[in-house]
Amino acid sequence: MSVASWSGSLLAWERELAALKDRVGLCVRRPELRTSFGHYLDGLLSGVERKTGWLLAERAGEARPHRLQAVLGRGRWDSDAARDLVRAYAVEALADPDAVLVVDETGFLKKGAHSVGVARQYSGTAERIDNCQVGVFVAYASRYGQALIDRRLFLPEAWAADQARRAKAGVPEAVEFATKPTIARALIAAALDAGLPCAFVLADALYGSDKRLRMMLQARAQAYVLAVRSNERLMTMADGFATHDASSIADALPASAWHRYAAGEGAKGPRLYDWARVRLLRLQTPPWDHWLLIRRSLRDPSELAYYVVFAPTETTMSELAGVAGLRWTIETCFGTAKGELGLDHCEARSWDGWHRHMTLCMAALAFLARLRAELVRVAAGKPNKRSPDAVVEAA
Repeated sequence: MSVASWSGSLLAWERELAALKDRVGLCVRRPELRTSFGHYLDGLLSGVERKTGWLLAERAGEARPHRLQAVLGRGRWDSDAARDLVRAYAVEALADPDAVLVVDETGFLKKGAHSVGVARQYSGTAERIDNCQVGVFVAYASRYGQALIDRRLFLPEAWAADQARRAKAGVPEAVEFATKPTIARALIAAALDAGLPCAFVLADALYGSDKRLRMMLQARAQAYVLAVRSNERLMTMADGFATHDASSIADALPASAWHRYAAGEGAKGPRLYDWARVRLLRLQTPPWDHWLLIRRSLRDPSELAYYVVFAPTETTMSELAGVAGLRWTIETCFGTAKGELGLDHCEARSWDGWHRHMTLCMAALAFLARLRAELVRVAAGKPNKRSPDAVVEAA
């Protein structure tokens, strides 16, 4: 790449980052705090290995970290208002009628017992029960990329009932104990209420097994492909009103029911599986239908995954296989946000501090997603008019 191209790329980066700061900074009134807000974003996007207050302050040329720490602590700004601005910013770049919403959780390992919501609980990140916080997140993913658009800390029941700990961590009085699926329903509803173009909602079995989530989406005429456990009880059209485990339904299928499709592209090419689907007996009305979708590993045929599907009747099994494979996009978001942007480096112990840090990390991730999305659009000959022209030139 020429010197001019590199210069153009840096100019595009600076211009777009300044636009993001101006946009999200609308929720910050005081000029001094808005400046620190921008420094915090700069630090998250920098090569600083640990995104701590001291190191971010040092990068910003500050002798002490109190200005940067104010961004998470005593400074006055509304992280939910900022979240809404970040969501609009991200979706503006990624919007597509075939996009999906993905809900999942991620854990944050912690020492001690003072950080809000910390407890010995299962962390999918560590794949074990450990001392950690758990956050529920929603990602928006399309052919142009993916970004996190919402977050909420899971507050364990013991925490929710402990008034002294709540007060010390600044947990709002209105926050009550809510299960992770309950949190997920609220986050997904908020995203859909915001009018995001969305073809499907995706989730793993913890959330997909929540019948209230499925009923909510059906009432909204919102298609979904939600993973369920092998013991999920379902009624098929063939057996009338009899119910069977998802695994039993799969075991009864003839060899002719299975077809090979890709669940998206992997590092070594298409991720191929055998797929089958069975129509379910529900109170569906045209143009909607329900299926049990089953995925079988080629390497180990005993390895099965199950999905309950609500989609238009004409949706093909090949399309559903591709949609089911998009659930990994939120893992990509977590990997980038933790590996590059310090999502898991939060030092704040308070409720507001946790949500502020996560919101700023989401903003940094949305910034990167926006630049990458524009490169994809340029390559396809469809540049986004609202994206910086320098990115187009650099591409």
